[in-house]
Amino acid sequence: MKKTKLLVGALMLSAAAGYAQESRQDVSVSGTASFAPQITGNSVQKNTSMTLGLLASYRYLLTPRSGLELNYGYQQNTQYYVVFGKKQGGIHTLQQEISGAYVFNLNFRNFNPFIEAGPGVIIFDPLKDAGTSDLDAKRNTNIGGLFGAGVAYELSPSFDIRVEYRGFLVKTPNFSLPNNVFNTNRYEVISTPALGIAYHF
Repeated sequence: MKKTKLLVGALMLSAAAGYAQESRQDVSVSGTASFAPQITGNSVQKNTSMTLGLLASYRYLLTPRSGLELNYGYQQNTQYYVVFGKKQGGIHTLQQEISGAYVFNLNFRNFNPFIEAGPGVIIFDPLKDAGTSDLDAKRNTNIGGLFGAGVAYELSPSFDIRVEYRGFLVKTPNFSLPNNVFNTNRYEVISTPALGIAYHF
């Protein structure tokens, strides 16, 4: 009887170890900081406040080195505009990222560096509050591209810590105001470095 119990226990441990090795999915939650450069075009200058945000991601590994990722990012900032040298106030903005990416990663013991790139959209949604000077501002949904690189440090077979630089190339929002008064007709790279934790299953 003891031998049978030992055999069953050994099989269960082997199955659990095999399951851990075959883990191909993970979810992660990260804190982000967002930076955008000053943009000038069409006699319009745009500045964006630095802000903190959140990023949620789901990753599925196709092979040990290649995977696909879905992302949702959330933050609030204020977009400040100067038109023909005259300050026009700001637009308090709810900024959301929805993106997908191809991920290539390597393994060096507990360290797993990776790079990623893929398409996505940024939704610039003006908030109708005291931080918005023009209440006629409308939502912009702008298509762009995500790129990034980082490293994951494995704490256990189930958890790792991730540090990453993420960049998103997208057209600057104009908030669809009359006469395109805030239209720079330029693209910007929104930088969102991220630090978070991932759970593998």
